[in-house]
Amino acid sequence: MAETTEFELVSPGRLLLSEPVEMAVVPGTEGDFGAMPRHAPMLSTVRPGVISIHNGGKVTRRLFIAGGFAEVTAERCTILADEAIDLADLTPAAVQERLQAADDLVKEARTEDEKRAAERARFLAQALAEAARG
Repeated sequence: MAETTEFELVSPGRLLLSEPVEMAVVPGTEGDFGAMPRHAPMLSTVRPGVISIHNGGKVTRRLFIAGGFAEVTAERCTILADEAIDLADLTPAAVQERLQAADDLVKEARTEDEKRAAERARFLAQALAEAARG
C-alpha cells in the first residue's frame, strides 16, 4: 500500500472532506503544487481552480475551489476554501445557472462595490465552467 497524507478540505461552514490521499494537487497562487507524505511545511494562498486527489496512481476525485489558503505539513494538507464543489456532483444545468446569475449581477450592478462583487462572481462562474469542461 502506498504511503498517504491526510487531506482536509474545510469551507467556512463545515469540514467537507477528510481522508488519506497519496497526493493532492492544489492550485496555489504561485502555481500548482503537489502535497504528498513527508512534504516540507508550507503555507500558500489558493487561486480558483481544481484540486486533484490522487490514489492508486490516478486521479480519483476533482474538486473546484473558489480560492482560500493551504497549509501543508509532513502529515497533512489542509485547505481552507472560500467555496468548494465536487465536480462529480456538478451538472451542466447548474453551471449554466451560475453563469447566468453572474451575468445578471454584472448587468444590475450600480455602485463600484457592486460592480467589483459582480465581476468576481462572473470570474468564479467562468472558472467553474472551465473546470467542469476539463
